[in-house]
Amino acid sequence: MSEQPAPAARQQLAPDAADGLRAYAARTRESADHLAAVLEDIAANGLPAVEDCTPWEELRETHLARLAAQRPAVA
Repeated sequence: MSEQPAPAARQQLAPDAADGLRAYAARTRESADHLAAVLEDIAANGLPAVEDCTPWEELRETHLARLAAQRPAVA
């Protein structure tokens, strides 16, 4: 049998970093739950009609505008 080295001790996070990581995990979980709900709806009811959909170009521009608003202006 081969001997495996003992696992290294884990470095604890600062409380603020741990809280930030938990918040990120919660947002990620919420996004995943939303995506799962959309996919389940498509599986149960089929794809929506094209007339009811938003073109991807509009979605892209909306998202880019949101990102630009979050980013501070560079002089």
